[in-house]
Amino acid sequence: MNSYHIHINGIVQGVGFRPRVFQLAKQMELNGYVKNGSDGVHIFFNASEEKAHSFLQTIKENAPVQSKIISAQLHKTADRIFENFSIITEEDNSSKKQVLMSPDTALCSKCRNELHSKNNRRYRYPFITCTQCGPRYSFIKDLPYERINTSMQLFEMCDSCKEEYNNVTDRRFFSQTNSCTECGIRLKLHSNTSTCYSEKAEEVLGLTKKLLEEGKIIAVKGISGYLLISAADSPKAIQSLRNRKHRPDKPFAILYPNLETVRNSFEVNNQEETLLQSRVSPIVLLYPKQLAFTNLAIQNIAPGLKRLGIMLPYSPLLELIAEDYSMPLIATSANISGSPIIYKDDDALEYLFDVADYIVSYNREIIIPQDDSVVQVSKYSDQQTILRRSRGYAPSFLNYNPVKETCVLSTGAFLKSSFTLSVNGNIFISQFMGSGESYESQQMYRDTLRHWLELYSVKPEVIITDKHPNYFSHQYANELGGKFSVEVKYVQHHEAHFAAVLAENNLLQTEEPVMGVIWDGTGLGIDGNIWGGEFFRFENNEILRCYHFDYFPAIAGDRLAMEPRIAALCASADSWPQPETLKEKFSDTEWNNYQSLISSTNLFSSSVGRIFDAVASLLNICDKQTYEGEAAMYLQALAEEYVEENGFVMDDSYFKEGSHYYRIPTASLIQGIVQDIKKGKPNNYIAAKFHYSLVCLIGIVADYVQVKNICFSGGVFQNALLVDWIQHVYNEKCQIFFHKNLSPNDENISFGQLVYYDNNITTLNKDDLLEREVLEKQEIINS
Repeated sequence: MNSYHIHINGIVQGVGFRPRVFQLAKQMELNGYVKNGSDGVHIFFNASEEKAHSFLQTIKENAPVQSKIISAQLHKTADRIFENFSIITEEDNSSKKQVLMSPDTALCSKCRNELHSKNNRRYRYPFITCTQCGPRYSFIKDLPYERINTSMQLFEMCDSCKEEYNNVTDRRFFSQTNSCTECGIRLKLHSNTSTCYSEKAEEVLGLTKKLLEEGKIIAVKGISGYLLISAADSPKAIQSLRNRKHRPDKPFAILYPNLETVRNSFEVNNQEETLLQSRVSPIVLLYPKQLAFTNLAIQNIAPGLKRLGIMLPYSPLLELIAEDYSMPLIATSANISGSPIIYKDDDALEYLFDVADYIVSYNREIIIPQDDSVVQVSKYSDQQTILRRSRGYAPSFLNYNPVKETCVLSTGAFLKSSFTLSVNGNIFISQFMGSGESYESQQMYRDTLRHWLELYSVKPEVIITDKHPNYFSHQYANELGGKFSVEVKYVQHHEAHFAAVLAENNLLQTEEPVMGVIWDGTGLGIDGNIWGGEFFRFENNEILRCYHFDYFPAIAGDRLAMEPRIAALCASADSWPQPETLKEKFSDTEWNNYQSLISSTNLFSSSVGRIFDAVASLLNICDKQTYEGEAAMYLQALAEEYVEENGFVMDDSYFKEGSHYYRIPTASLIQGIVQDIKKGKPNNYIAAKFHYSLVCLIGIVADYVQVKNICFSGGVFQNALLVDWIQHVYNEKCQIFFHKNLSPNDENISFGQLVYYDNNITTLNKDDLLEREVLEKQEIINS
């Protein structure tokens, strides 16, 4: 009988792959063994050639639900006789680590049932897991995936757990996270930095419920970081949390105990239900029903917004807390505003008592911190958009195969930072890393990247980064370039956005031209100005910036992004007459100073994000923001009111079809809005007309550049109403493409940087194009 070797790679570790292979081998009466390696799963066995191929096909067809196979190879090997089939664990000495890291997975239905079953030995055990659920990425220390290489290393299984672990018929057969109340993780309740109030699980859970009923704020250790929870129906508790967290208006997410309670209070369709109950278990934005206004302090939770972020318990500990309390809870990342999520126990005890009254913790270490992922489904076209890609999605990315074999690191942007690593044919995109402006976020970025490089025993051979010299990602790229003695390359911010959405939609090799509509708040342009209202054309692997919003002054540094009144002043600089009420938003000193800055500045912006801010200020919705995107979200909410009453029907656009624009006239857009304000048009009409005008503009420019394929990227396209309106107008006229597995915001920049380099994309400017046309004409004349 011949001997064979099957090598399978992908997300095949931490998902119950070896137990499944074992069971299939037994069913087919094969002898051999299966093991994890740092390059995937390896299976050695005896079989005839026909049966070997049948075994491989059977594995592919019956792989665990959580697994993703990206390659599977069958080879004949030197003959070797096996007596039985087994799972083996041995030291891996492979120099080429290829296996993909599995994401953390939400509590599965079987574990949830056991958690609430009084006859089960894991009844109310806050850390119940199996081969199909629980922490993976957040607690792995080394590859391959084995208990000894995780935070579970310190917990020795009791006899009952060992029996399950070794029992081929048990669903915890070879489960690396297996534990129970006898041998497992211990829950703790801290009342202050030095006092552990209780270490008995049931007592901790009972006290947690009591403290929440008293209006207390509690920090709870989740799978990949601490959360702050409090009663969602108490304005006093919510305001206390806002005050302590220095978060005056930014919306909070709400944790519901189960799907039925969500259905009672929110509009939720099948797609949204699937997301809430998925292995990712993200926060999903939903529209409230009338009951929600009775049961929740909505205006305290999400001031001025139409949708609220809703989540279900993704860990058994949160499941027990939510079920015991039985009412909705505020659930937000445990951090001080502007800093990343706290995940280390010592840091929690040192810093979180400034925010929380009590801390619920446990003694299993978190290695990699992650925030909760956030997703929305647009109301009218059901377009799914990831707003934050983190727990449950990160880090493996299966939707792109790198062209080059070199180890490439791309370091991303600034506010929505991430990094991407191409290693041994695989792509890894980090979780959302927060803002690059805080030291704590920078340190988390450094620690996570160092962990990845150590996991895969690699160092980057090329580093790609943003052109902006003041971004942490840019500075760190140059630091690493010096450390590793490798070349650092620079990719323009919005071209990286475009490259990312092209790659996600498999458009890099298309023979037809593609237009990229890239709208966001900021990004350094090739000309030294701040871009953000860009139209690109991609053809023959070249990117050309063909149109953009007309420049307006960019003054006051970071204040421009945080004070929509300044954006309104700048965007109105070339319009005449200027809005009459604009001066009232400033003191005389401010007005004179800003006018002086506008007249003398040599920095300009084309940012649609800032134009959204400007319109919000002109409509007196928001003059000063307390969080990024606040003004634009209020403007969207206002436009939604109009659409709810009138549908996607608008009598006019601020951009006229048939007009030929070399640049998009920002000044005339503002003038049109100001005229409507003077005419006394309702604010929701103007807000909707502004959205509609942007939609019309896309078609105007698409006609100019003669394209039928249009891609969208940039933070502006987190606006679900804008996305729906685009779908409504262009779905049957053009091929339109949005991001699928990445956020449209700057989280996708690191991936786009890598794609730009990996595919040798080049950037054209209009001088290049003119020179090319002259040469082509000369060739025609010569011939």
